[in-house]
Amino acid sequence: MNPTDPNRRDFFRTAAAVAATAAAGGAAPPAAGQEGWFDRPMRWAQLTLVEDDPGKFDPAFWLDYFKRTHSDAACLSAGGCVAYYPTKVPLHYRSKWLGDRDSFGDLVAGCRKLNMVVIARTDPHACHQDVCDAHPDWIAVDAQGNKRKHWADPDFWVTCALGPYNFEFMTAVTREIVSLYKVDGIFSNRWAGSGMCYCEHCLANFRSATGLDLPRGANPRDPARRAYILWHQQRLFDLWQLWDSEIRKINPAARYIPNTGGGALSDLDMERVGELAPILFADRQARSGLAAPWMNGKSAKEYRAAMGRKPVGGIFSVGEEEAYRWKDSVQNGPEVRLWALDGVANGMRPWFTKFAGTLRDRRWLPVVEDLYGWHYRNERYLRNEEPLARVGMVYSQQTARFYGAERARAAVEDHALGYYEALIEARIPFEMVHDQLLDEAHTGRYKLLILPNIAALSTGQCEQIRAFVNRGGGIVATHETSLYDEWGARRPDFGLADLFGASYDGAVDARMQNSYLRLEGPAGKRHPILAGLDDAERIINGVSRVRTRTHDASYRPPITLIPTYPDLPMEEVYPRVDKTDIPEVFVHEAGKGRAVYFPWDIDRTFWEILVVDHWKLLRNAADWAANEPRPVTVTGPGLLDVTVWRQKDSMTVHLVNLTNPMAMKGPIREFIPTPPQQVSIRLPQGARAKKVQLLVSGRTPVVREANGAISLTIPSILDHEVVAVDL
Repeated sequence: MNPTDPNRRDFFRTAAAVAATAAAGGAAPPAAGQEGWFDRPMRWAQLTLVEDDPGKFDPAFWLDYFKRTHSDAACLSAGGCVAYYPTKVPLHYRSKWLGDRDSFGDLVAGCRKLNMVVIARTDPHACHQDVCDAHPDWIAVDAQGNKRKHWADPDFWVTCALGPYNFEFMTAVTREIVSLYKVDGIFSNRWAGSGMCYCEHCLANFRSATGLDLPRGANPRDPARRAYILWHQQRLFDLWQLWDSEIRKINPAARYIPNTGGGALSDLDMERVGELAPILFADRQARSGLAAPWMNGKSAKEYRAAMGRKPVGGIFSVGEEEAYRWKDSVQNGPEVRLWALDGVANGMRPWFTKFAGTLRDRRWLPVVEDLYGWHYRNERYLRNEEPLARVGMVYSQQTARFYGAERARAAVEDHALGYYEALIEARIPFEMVHDQLLDEAHTGRYKLLILPNIAALSTGQCEQIRAFVNRGGGIVATHETSLYDEWGARRPDFGLADLFGASYDGAVDARMQNSYLRLEGPAGKRHPILAGLDDAERIINGVSRVRTRTHDASYRPPITLIPTYPDLPMEEVYPRVDKTDIPEVFVHEAGKGRAVYFPWDIDRTFWEILVVDHWKLLRNAADWAANEPRPVTVTGPGLLDVTVWRQKDSMTVHLVNLTNPMAMKGPIREFIPTPPQQVSIRLPQGARAKKVQLLVSGRTPVVREANGAISLTIPSILDHEVVAVDL
C-alpha cells in the first residue's frame, strides 16, 4: 500500500478493530464510556516504590495518609522491571529486598479496606541481564545495530516496546497481577518505547506491513518516515488493545490505562486515544525551565478535547521536574499548590505522586492534605458536567508530525503557547479542540475557533471549518494555516483562502529584521481590532510572514506592512518605505460569521517576546470574531486563569491567581494576593441564581442580578477562588 495514501489511516484503524475483535474471542469489546468505576474517584494517590522499599517503608503510614487526604483511588507499584509481589512469571525480576513479603498485596488490601479504587503500576521499559541473555531479541537496537544499555543505569537494558517483550512477556505479567489481586486496572509507565528501535522484530514487522525498510531520518516527506509514523502508532494501539482484552477476560470491570496522551507533540493520535480510553491521566507533573504556570491547565484542555466528558486525572509531583532528575526532591508548597490548582480549575481530578515509600522530606505532606481536604469538602461543585467556554483553540498533531517534524516545537507549539498566553491574560475562558474533531458535534458549543498556525489541514477539515463559519461561527487564523495538506505538502493556495479573503502569493519571508506594522485610520475611528492602540501610529512586526494578495481590491486593511530596513549602522536606521498597501491582517464578515487572518507569526512572536501590542491584537481579534459577550468577565489587576463550568444543579467560575514576580520562571516562593476583582457571570438561559458563595474564602458575596447575569466583587484572591452558583 502506498504510504502516502490518505486511506492508509483507515486501513490501520480497520486492522486494529479486527485484531481487537479476535483478541476478545470474536465479539468487539464495549465502547469506552462512563460505565464502571471510572467516574467515581475524585482524588488519586500514587506511591511509586523503589527496589529497597520492601521491609523499609511503613505501609501503615501511607494507608493512613490516603485516608487523611480523602483519596478514593490509588496507583501502586506492582511489576515490570521490578516486581513487588511474589511473582511466578519466569524472568520477572523480584526486588532483592522483598524476601517472603508481598508489599504490593499488602497495600492493595489496605486500600480495599478504605473502599479505594486500585490500579497497578507496571514499567516495561527496562530489564536485567538475565532477560537479555535468555532473549537477546527482546532488547532495543539503535540505528547502528547496537543493543541499547540503559542510559541511566548500566545494570539494565532498554527493551523494545513493539516486540515480544511487551506482547508476550509483559502480557503474562499483566495476567498474573490481575488474576492475583483483582485490581481495577493496569497503568503502564514508559510502555511506548524509548525512541526508534531497529531490532529484528521491528525490521521484519515494518517491512511486512509496509513493504519498506525502517527510515533512518525524520523527514516527513520521506514515504518510509510517513509510513513509520502510522505503523508505530498502530503497533502501540494493538498492544494497548491486547493488554486491555487480556485484563477484561480476567476482570471484566478492569481496564488497561496507558500513560499516554497530550497535545500536538504527543506520539499517539489523541482522537483514537479518546475513543479507546475510559479514563486517562495527564502526566505533566510540574514546571521546569521556562514552563508557564498554566501548563497543567493546558494539558487538561488538550486531553478533554479528545476525551469529552470522560474523567481525566492530573498527575502532579511533589518534587522537582528538571532534566537533572532529582526524584527524591520536594518543591515549595506554593508551587505544588499552584500547579495542582490550575489543573483542578481546568477540570482535572488531582493525582499526587510520590517516588519512594521512605520519607526523607515531609514538608509536602500538609500541602497535599490541605488541598485534598478542600477538594473533598467541595466535591459537589467539582463534578463538572461540561465547560461553558465559547472559544475553542485548535491543536493539530498532524501539523506537528508532517509540517513541523523536527521543528515542531518552534514551528507549531510556540504559536499555540503564544495564543494560549494571550487568552489567559485577556481572561477569556476557552477550551482546546483536536483538529480531527472539527465536526458540528464537537464544535457546535463554540462561537469562535482559533487556528494558531494550523498549517496542515485536509480538504475535509477545511470544509468543516467553512461549515462552522457558515453556521455563524468566527475564526482567527495565523501565519501558514491551511497552506499545507494533511501530509505536509504545500498547496498552491490556502485551503481556507475564501474565508481569509486572501490568497498565497508564492513566498514566505522566513526572517524579517526590523520590520513594523502601520496602524491605519484616525484615532477613535479605527477598526475594533486596534482597540487600546489609539496613540500608536506603528508597532513592531513579527519575524516571519506569508506573502499574500487580497481578493477584494477595495479592501482597506487596518494594519499594513512597513518593510524591513537596516538596523545598523545607527545612522541608517530609518524606513525606506513609510507606507504600503500590503495587508498584515484580513478582517471581514464571512457568511454568517467573521474571520480574522494574520499572515505573520503574531502568536509565536508574542510567546518569544511578550510585547503588549501583540497581546492587544490577539485579544481584540478574538473578541471581534466571536461577536458576542463573554460568558464571564473579570476586571481588576493581576494575572488570572479564568474557567467556567456547569454541574448538575450549579455552575462555577474558577479564578487561579498566577500573579507572582516569578510567574514565568518557577518555582514561586509565595502567593501574592490580588486586589479586588469585579466578576460578571452570564447565567444559563432561563436560570436564576438561588445561592452564590465563594468556596475558598468561605464568604457570601453581595450579588446583583439583572438581564440574565449576576455581578459581584471578590475582595482578594490568594491562590484560588471559586464562585459557586446554585441554580
